[in-house]
Amino acid sequence: MRHRHLNHQRFTLAAIDDIISRGKWQDWADLRAAALADPSLFDKIECICRRRTVDPYAQRHHFWLNYVREKRTPA
Repeated sequence: MRHRHLNHQRFTLAAIDDIISRGKWQDWADLRAAALADPSLFDKIECICRRRTVDPYAQRHHFWLNYVREKRTPA
Protein backbone atom coordinates (compact mmCIF):
# COMPACT_ATOMS: atom_id res chain seq x y z
CA MET A 1 0.00 0.00 0.00
CA ARG A 2 1.39 3.37 -0.93
CA HIS A 3 0.84 5.73 1.93
CA ARG A 4 0.12 9.34 1.21
CA HIS A 5 2.86 10.66 3.50
CA LEU A 6 5.55 8.10 2.77
CA ASN A 7 8.10 9.79 0.55
CA HIS A 8 11.04 7.80 -0.74
CA GLN A 9 10.35 5.06 1.80
CA ARG A 10 11.20 7.31 4.76
CA PHE A 11 9.08 6.87 7.85
CA THR A 12 7.95 10.37 8.77
CA LEU A 13 5.56 10.93 11.69
CA ALA A 14 2.69 11.41 9.24
CA ALA A 15 3.61 8.24 7.37
CA ILE A 16 3.76 6.21 10.57
CA ASP A 17 0.37 7.53 11.67
CA ASP A 18 -1.06 6.66 8.26
CA ILE A 19 0.35 3.14 8.39
CA ILE A 20 -1.00 2.52 11.88
CA SER A 21 -4.41 4.04 11.12
CA ARG A 22 -5.05 2.72 7.62
CA GLY A 23 -2.46 0.05 6.95
CA LYS A 24 -3.03 -3.61 6.31
CA TRP A 25 -1.17 -6.57 7.83
CA GLN A 26 1.78 -6.32 5.41
CA ASP A 27 2.14 -2.58 6.05
CA TRP A 28 2.37 -3.27 9.77
CA ALA A 29 4.90 -6.04 9.16
CA ASP A 30 7.01 -3.64 7.10
CA LEU A 31 6.85 -0.99 9.83
CA ARG A 32 7.83 -3.57 12.46
CA ALA A 33 10.78 -4.76 10.38
CA ALA A 34 11.92 -1.18 9.78
CA ALA A 35 11.68 -0.39 13.51
CA LEU A 36 13.65 -3.49 14.46
CA ALA A 37 16.33 -2.52 11.92
CA ASP A 38 16.34 1.14 13.05
CA PRO A 39 15.35 1.43 16.73
CA SER A 40 15.03 5.22 16.43
CA LEU A 41 11.69 4.54 14.74
CA PHE A 42 10.36 3.31 18.09
CA ASP A 43 10.61 6.91 19.35
CA LYS A 44 8.52 8.14 16.43
CA ILE A 45 5.95 5.38 16.85
CA GLU A 46 5.65 6.15 20.56
CA CYS A 47 5.25 9.88 19.86
CA ILE A 48 2.39 9.23 17.44
CA CYS A 49 0.66 6.67 19.65
CA ARG A 50 0.86 8.61 22.91
CA ARG A 51 -1.14 11.44 21.35
CA ARG A 52 -3.81 9.11 19.99
CA THR A 53 -4.34 6.83 22.97
CA VAL A 54 -6.52 9.35 24.78
CA ASP A 55 -9.20 7.89 22.53
CA PRO A 56 -10.16 4.49 24.00
CA TYR A 57 -11.31 3.40 20.53
CA ALA A 58 -7.90 4.01 18.92
CA GLN A 59 -7.08 0.36 19.43
CA ARG A 60 -4.42 0.24 16.74
CA HIS A 61 -2.48 3.00 18.47
CA HIS A 62 -2.89 1.32 21.86
CA PHE A 63 -1.50 -1.88 20.34
CA TRP A 64 1.55 -0.15 18.86
CA LEU A 65 2.26 1.82 22.04
CA ASN A 66 2.23 -1.42 24.04
CA TYR A 67 4.44 -3.08 21.43
CA VAL A 68 7.01 -0.27 21.65
CA ARG A 69 7.02 -0.38 25.43
CA GLU A 70 7.47 -4.14 25.43
CA LYS A 71 10.42 -3.92 23.03
CA ARG A 72 12.09 -1.34 25.26
CA THR A 73 11.68 -3.36 28.44
CA PRO A 74 14.91 -5.19 29.28
CA ALA A 75 14.55 -8.96 29.17
